[in-house]
Amino acid sequence: GGDHAPVGAAQRNKRWRGTMTEDVAAGQADAVDIVRIMGMIPHRYPMLMIDRVVDIVGTETAVGIKNVTVNEPQFQGHFPQRPIMPGVLMVEAMAQTAAVMVIHSLGADTEDKLVYFMSIDDCRFRRPVVPGDSMRIHVATERNRGNVWRFQGKVYVDDQLCSEARFTAMLVDE
Repeated sequence: GGDHAPVGAAQRNKRWRGTMTEDVAAGQADAVDIVRIMGMIPHRYPMLMIDRVVDIVGTETAVGIKNVTVNEPQFQGHFPQRPIMPGVLMVEAMAQTAAVMVIHSLGADTEDKLVYFMSIDDCRFRRPVVPGDSMRIHVATERNRGNVWRFQGKVYVDDQLCSEARFTAMLVDE
């Protein structure tokens, strides 16, 4: 269902460290595979930054999965001797995870929409992400007014926080 209101700060904060929400534990969360993702957002290689989205709880929370491999094009120049996932691509993965969560939860009427960044705030990079890592991209809706959405995103690898940001996006007609 897509009629979930954004969660409060106290409820949202308990969800962050890879802990399961009650909906996830009860088996009431949804998941979306790569084929379905490509039907929901227009991104394609090399800009498709998520492999699947799991633990979708309405428009409240979701977790994107990105398996980082050395043969991705960004590693040819960032950096050839020590490949590190660019921070801006981690933020892009947060946005794509949020877009899939919203489009999945609101249904077919939103599948012809594009999602545009409006702002990125409080962005921090805590730990490098390298080839071989599996990023778990946690997103939570902070608020929604009409077609404008505000999210908090955090990227984890092996339960270690790698990056975090708050971002605002707008759903617009394609």
